[in-house]
Amino acid sequence: MTAVVAAPDTPVVRPVPITRGYRFELAKLLSQWRIRVLVVACWLAPAVFVAVISSQASLPSDTLFGRMMHASGWAGPLVLLGFSGSWALPLLTSLVAGDVFASEDRLGTWRHLLVAVRSPRRIFVSKALSSLTVIVVLVIGLVVSSTVSGLLVVGNRQLIGLDGHLLSPGDAAGRVLLAWLCALAPTLALAAIGLLGSVAMGRSPMGLLLPAVVALAMQIVQQLPVAVAVRLALPGYAFISWNGLFTSPAQRGPLVIGVVVSLVWAVVATGLAYFLFVRRDFTNPAHDGSGRLALTAGLVPLVVLLGLSTAALAPVTGFGSGIDQDKVQRSVAIEFAHLYRLQTKQLNRADVTEAQLQTAAECTKGGDQVAARGPGNDWRCVVSWHLPGVAVAGSAIYQLDINPLGRYVADGDGPKEVNGFFLVRTPSGDEPNPLWQFDGNIELLPVK
Repeated sequence: MTAVVAAPDTPVVRPVPITRGYRFELAKLLSQWRIRVLVVACWLAPAVFVAVISSQASLPSDTLFGRMMHASGWAGPLVLLGFSGSWALPLLTSLVAGDVFASEDRLGTWRHLLVAVRSPRRIFVSKALSSLTVIVVLVIGLVVSSTVSGLLVVGNRQLIGLDGHLLSPGDAAGRVLLAWLCALAPTLALAAIGLLGSVAMGRSPMGLLLPAVVALAMQIVQQLPVAVAVRLALPGYAFISWNGLFTSPAQRGPLVIGVVVSLVWAVVATGLAYFLFVRRDFTNPAHDGSGRLALTAGLVPLVVLLGLSTAALAPVTGFGSGIDQDKVQRSVAIEFAHLYRLQTKQLNRADVTEAQLQTAAECTKGGDQVAARGPGNDWRCVVSWHLPGVAVAGSAIYQLDINPLGRYVADGDGPKEVNGFFLVRTPSGDEPNPLWQFDGNIELLPVK
């Protein structure tokens, strides 16, 4: 009688859990000297930058909140946010997310990684989450470093908003934090574009540079006289629309639209990267991306998304520049009234209210022959106001330079005793006359 020997149980091969894959990918990223340098730089360089600029006699007045870096420690992180949205954050997303998949192509380690993890889907999720974690750590470093440096060097003082009203230190802190949180949305969109470029272009350097190139292209478009709908449909607009947090009432409409559009771009670009990755042929060690697939499954859907977003926003925003005479006059009059009260307090004069001042502004652009709308450096405003007990109304002239994004710089053009340059003694030291030059922000959406 023949004995039957039972076959040993066949071991069940299971994919590596996402948590283990995530920890593995995170350790791989943090072991790279480039990533370590970025972490150190983001946690130390902003502190040095804010400390040095705040200690100089000449301030970056061409940068939003730059002229206030002597007056409030909360101006430093806002100046850094403006710089980061244009240059630092696109570069960080390129170096982290834009290389997370391409590095495996350069090293030829896909086969070993697939044998270890056994699931392309889990590899994608692990790499996406690990790169997102590193980017968030870098952004937190920028915020903490610049804020701590500003508060230590300048102090926890009031901040002048973009309509001239004073923000208490607590209110300024909340709005600075919210501005950086909103800037995370376009950062995620650029990171998703980096993932897409890294997957679609393989070892090509263009995959690494894609987020920075896209960010630069969006900056160029934002400086052009395009319709508001196109401007808001770009994911980088949230790097700009945080300006509306520093007016009263806050200009939330453009900010909400910018954040939502950025998050939609982040989801779509990540989905496209996932689609391309799980359909890749990993048996070909010479794979270097598919140009046709990158175009049809990567670029074309994003162009379609831009068109759909523009079409959806057009009924809300219109097709104009969003800058017209009424908005400019209203913004200048409100800001002048707030800053006039600040000047009155600094000069120890009798306080007046905005209602008593009855401030009004009459603005023209390029003379009477040009329509008073759109951006330009040829805006001229005559501001008038009334003081209690004084029969004659006061008046002051301002030259305005309004950029296509709605930000303007008002430069006092007389009378000298009102909006000329002179120093005012304040508890924190001598400061320029607040009515001499000031920044403002015009909401591009229709005002009800």
